[in-house]
Amino acid sequence: QVQLAESGGELVQAGGSLRLSCARSGRSFDNYHMGWFRQVPGKERTFVAAVNWNGEITLYADSVKDRFTISRDSAKNTVYLHMNNLTPDDTAVYYCAARSVGNFYRNYDSIGRYEYWGQGTQVTVSS
Repeated sequence: QVQLAESGGELVQAGGSLRLSCARSGRSFDNYHMGWFRQVPGKERTFVAAVNWNGEITLYADSVKDRFTISRDSAKNTVYLHMNNLTPDDTAVYYCAARSVGNFYRNYDSIGRYEYWGQGTQVTVSS
C-alpha cells in the first residue's frame, strides 16, 4: 500500500512562487513513477507534470511548461512541484499521484493510469 500526503498549498499573489511537497509512505519509492494533477471545482482533474522513477525524465502540460518543475528526492521519499510566475488560472486543488514502474511515456497524463492519490492541497493565486 502507498500513502501520499501533499502540503505547501496556500494563497499567493500573481507572479509569485510556491513549492508543493508530496510525502510518500509504504512501499519503496523507487517502484513508482509520480505525477501532479490539478482540479478546479466543476471541472475534470487535469495533468500538470510527471517524473519517472529515478527522476531523470520529466514531462509537463503545455500550460505550465517553463514555469513549473517537478523533482523527487528518494532519500526523503518526497516529490516536489516548484511553481513560478503563478497566475490566477493556476488556482486549483493540486493532487499527487503514483503509478507502478512501467513504460513511463504510456498514458502518463491519464488519471486512470495512476493507482494511488493524495488528498490534495489548495493553491489560490490572487490577481
